[in-house]
Amino acid sequence: METGINDSPALTSADIGVSVNTGTDIAMDSSDVILTRSDLESIINLIKISKKTMRNIKQNLFWAFFYNFLMIPIAIGILKPFGISINPMIASLAMVLSSITVILNALRLRRIKTF
Repeated sequence: METGINDSPALTSADIGVSVNTGTDIAMDSSDVILTRSDLESIINLIKISKKTMRNIKQNLFWAFFYNFLMIPIAIGILKPFGISINPMIASLAMVLSSITVILNALRLRRIKTF
């Protein structure tokens, strides 16, 4: 499985162009993904990792928006008429915790087992 010069137009027009690192430079430049091994199991790993990455991105967006949606209105006092208020310093600490949550969640991707 090697990609050559003739493959570069197809790699460019494909939804996801996949080439191997033993292919020609133009084919590797035209592809979206370059596999480091020349076996088909690498494509299975690619799909597995991409699905987990997309799920992780959605989780990170949820946590970032959750903290922002919850803490910013409370910190600026919008909910004070309802008796809900918080020190802005505590809200900023929650924002830091939000960032740490997102980072730790993203780091979980490093534990993906491949073939």
